[in-house]
Amino acid sequence: MQPAFTPAELSAGEALFSRPWQFLKSVPQLQFLPAADRHEVAFAGRSNVGKSSLINALMQRRGLARTSNTPGRTQELNFFATAGIALYVVDMPGYGFAVAPKAKVEAWGKLVRDYLRGRPTLLRVLMLVDARHGLKNADRAVMALMDASAVSYQAVLTKADKIRPPRLAEALAALADELATHPAAHGRALATSARTGSGVDELRAEIAALAAAHGAA
Repeated sequence: MQPAFTPAELSAGEALFSRPWQFLKSVPQLQFLPAADRHEVAFAGRSNVGKSSLINALMQRRGLARTSNTPGRTQELNFFATAGIALYVVDMPGYGFAVAPKAKVEAWGKLVRDYLRGRPTLLRVLMLVDARHGLKNADRAVMALMDASAVSYQAVLTKADKIRPPRLAEALAALADELATHPAAHGRALATSARTGSGVDELRAEIAALAAAHGAA
């Protein structure tokens, strides 16, 4: 069952993401990160989980984050910002399968691990999980890294429109049960669909509440 948000929380989420969010920069290595002068919320997930599509739906900007039918298209840390809000949204390289040379995939993996371990302004990682497939070993490896690094993370199911409601409820319950065993995991999982918009308002509300709690919005 989708978590309940108050009308005020939903309104705050809508207000935050009705603003003109813009692409700021791509970061291929940590030395090119923007100054750590504001909080960050990062999107992580397997290479074909629908990360860029969900970011576009979140920000109501078609094409803002590049999408592709080729897994592994996002190869750098992509930063997005909006004027007047002390928050970055970060699109991370997908982990797991990617159509690229092994050395390149390993470099992406190192970038992700180093960013997760060492970015002091990272408020939370939104770990995207395909609703049809649930958690995979690649997800669990990243979860273990975030647990060890005390990086707060929250699970968000994607492509929720691809399965029937009873199965979606089962997927959310199974996800919650597993996350309860992880010390850095946030207890509330969300279900979303970039195609239909289902759950996107709730995701906006979650990010807005997190940002407001830390003085970012």
